[in-house]
Parts: sequence; C-alpha cells; structure tokens
Amino acid sequence: MHDDPATDLLDATYRALCRHGYADLTLRDVAAEANRSKASIHYHYDDRETLFAALLDHLYDEYTDRLDAADGQTPIEHIRALFDASAAGDRDGRDRAFCLAMLEVSAQAPYDADVRAQLHRFEDALTAHVRDAVADGVDTGAFADSVDPDAAADALVTAAVGVHARSTATDCSRDRLTAATVEYVEAHLTADDATEAVH
Repeated sequence: MHDDPATDLLDATYRALCRHGYADLTLRDVAAEANRSKASIHYHYDDRETLFAALLDHLYDEYTDRLDAADGQTPIEHIRALFDASAAGDRDGRDRAFCLAMLEVSAQAPYDADVRAQLHRFEDALTAHVRDAVADGVDTGAFADSVDPDAAADALVTAAVGVHARSTATDCSRDRLTAATVEYVEAHLTADDATEAVH
C-alpha cells in the first residue's frame, strides 16, 4: 500500500478494471479492491470517469518511462525494444485481463472524445519514439535514404496497434506477431524499394 491514498486508489482501479472489465466497472468495485469506503473515493475523484482518466494519466507516465528506457545496439533493435515496451505493463500476472479491458476502452473511443484524446496520447508517444529510431537508422545508413521516417513510423505504429489488438482478441502469440513485423522492417527498410514498403 502506498502512503498516498490517491495512488492506492489508482492501483485498486487497475485491479478492479482487470477483474471486472471497463463496461462493468463501478466505484463500489474499486472501493472493495482498495478496502476503502466508496465515500473515500469521492473525496479524491468526482465519479468513475474522473477516476478512470486519472488512471490513464498514471499509466501514460509509466508508458512513456518505458519508452524512454527502451534501447538497442541498432535501429532495428531499438524499434523492437519500443514494440516490447509498448506492450509491457503486466502487474501481478494480469496482463491479458488488462489488455482485454483496454480493448473495451478502445471500442468506446469513437463515441467518447475524452477517451479518444487519452488513447491518442499513447499512440503519439510511441510514434514519436519510432520516428526518431527510423530517422537515426536513415542518418547512420542502416536504412535507405529514401525512407520517410514519418511515414514509416505511422506504418509501424499501426502494425504495433494491430499486433496488440489481434493478440488480445484471438490469442495469437504477441511475440510471434511482433517478430514477424520486425523481420518485415529489417527486410524492407534497408532494401532499394524501402519507400514502397512504408507508404
């Protein structure tokens, strides 16, 4: 348990989200996970939406810390490390349950501007890091000069999001899908037709 009650509530919200999913999540569920009264939650957060937004802010900070720490000896290794960092986040063995819950959240994004904006932050952060890795590859000669870092980053992040959704929804191996994506990058970004591969 943290010294900060608000942080305790965020951790409890994470556990409750994994246990109940997003659609069925209630403040009562969070209170039960935190071993606190529902009134104590209202002291810090007005409603479920405010609490969930705070959780996403908290997770975003953790997410960007992982992206910042991702590294590799080569641009390809760096991109793979970024993919791995973007998929991490398991707490106490709850990775799949959390991914399922976040897939629920993603489904709400077209109808909820606040959720959509929050999720865009995660994608924008990953895109910026991947763009820098690709640009570094172009600058060092690892990737073809014709590769557009912006276009490549958009394509790679789209692939990463697809890997996440497919591995969560269908039980396909995330490691296998990620490895296949990285192999494609390695084969095509360094080829003469690199521009065609990323547009």
